[in-house]
Amino acid sequence: MAKEMIALILAGGEGSRLGVLTRQIAKPAVLYGGKYRIIDFSLSNCINSGIDTVGVLTQYRPLQLNHHIGIGKPWDMDRMNGGVTILSPFTKQQKGEWYSGTADAVYQNIHYVDEMDPKFVIILSGDHIYKMDYARMLDFHKKYNADATISVISVPIEEASRYGIMNAAEDGKIYEFQEKPANPKSNLASMGVYIFTWGVLKKYLMDDHHLEESDHDFGKNVIPKLLADNRSIWAYPFTGYWRDVGTIQAYWESNMDLITRVPQFNLFDPDWKIYTPNPVKPAHFIGDTGHVTRSIIAEGCMVYGHVKDSVVFPGVTIEKDVVIEDSIVMSNSIIKEGSRVLCTIVGERTTIGTNVKTGVGEYRESSYNPKVYQSRITVIGSYTFVPDNAVIGCNVVLDNHLQAPDFKTLEIPSGSAVIKGGEVNE
Repeated sequence: MAKEMIALILAGGEGSRLGVLTRQIAKPAVLYGGKYRIIDFSLSNCINSGIDTVGVLTQYRPLQLNHHIGIGKPWDMDRMNGGVTILSPFTKQQKGEWYSGTADAVYQNIHYVDEMDPKFVIILSGDHIYKMDYARMLDFHKKYNADATISVISVPIEEASRYGIMNAAEDGKIYEFQEKPANPKSNLASMGVYIFTWGVLKKYLMDDHHLEESDHDFGKNVIPKLLADNRSIWAYPFTGYWRDVGTIQAYWESNMDLITRVPQFNLFDPDWKIYTPNPVKPAHFIGDTGHVTRSIIAEGCMVYGHVKDSVVFPGVTIEKDVVIEDSIVMSNSIIKEGSRVLCTIVGERTTIGTNVKTGVGEYRESSYNPKVYQSRITVIGSYTFVPDNAVIGCNVVLDNHLQAPDFKTLEIPSGSAVIKGGEVNE
């Protein structure tokens, strides 16, 4: 059965700016918000918008992402006609090759799209946090009989040079695209959400594939070519919450946005649920010595210490006399007795020993303030064991899988593990 519109989610990004958080998994698979992974938002937007056929284009370290998506059951996409399909690079008769750009990733899966026979295709990034009704965007696309529609969001003009900027007429028709311009002409930033009429896009993908000088990228090549050919391209305005959590600072801030008194991004909206596989864990438990203030505590956690302004993922144990503040603690980690975890991201299955101090420094204040914490966040990788009595300063990055003996090689005093700033590499 032909589909009116299908979705393709670009989920192969390395996310190198997230450092140790993406050293072993793709950026869309990074944990977020207490129980989700980043890709859950694009997938949930699809099913909430009535799109039941989704291809997820993976490449960089896809194992965790593939395991998370499975057959798509949490998003009601375990279907015979459509559903979710993982699309990885594959070996062809002549040769195999990696996706060389966003447009090339879609080009290499033309056969998948043709099999679904849609009239329209929506291209999404798998690493953004937002809620959006794609059905309304499709109505906009059809209203103007567009060849392409690009969702845009207004950003502060002083930050516009960080984005792809769409210059549009008053009626919304785009006449120029600037990729991270030094002197932007507008503040309409592309969100990386595109609807194309499939017949048009297929032609331009095939033409672009044969251009050796092309980067095979939507922003750099395909969209500029559509504009040069005077195709009908329109800007669809979006006014809700949207974040590209591509840096440690942006990732931390976006998680902290969830715990404000009136959340900037509401995960509790019954009319627009965010779906994800649920862990098989009991309800969280707060002991008689535990105390939680303005925080998210997920299933299976045992809290005997104090947690404030933080996001704690499933299965975390927080022992007595522990203070966790302005931090993100990922799944199945253990924070042992007497430790202080301040303005720190703690990776999955990491153990913080007794009487450890992380994120310490004179810069700190006790409440959430992004200006105070700019570039001061400490990150401790997954599967790491921080030895007892360690003191880890602000703006420190510890790699994944470090164990107590590894701290002796970091050129710090044995037994105290004092680190006072700068990045610690593997």
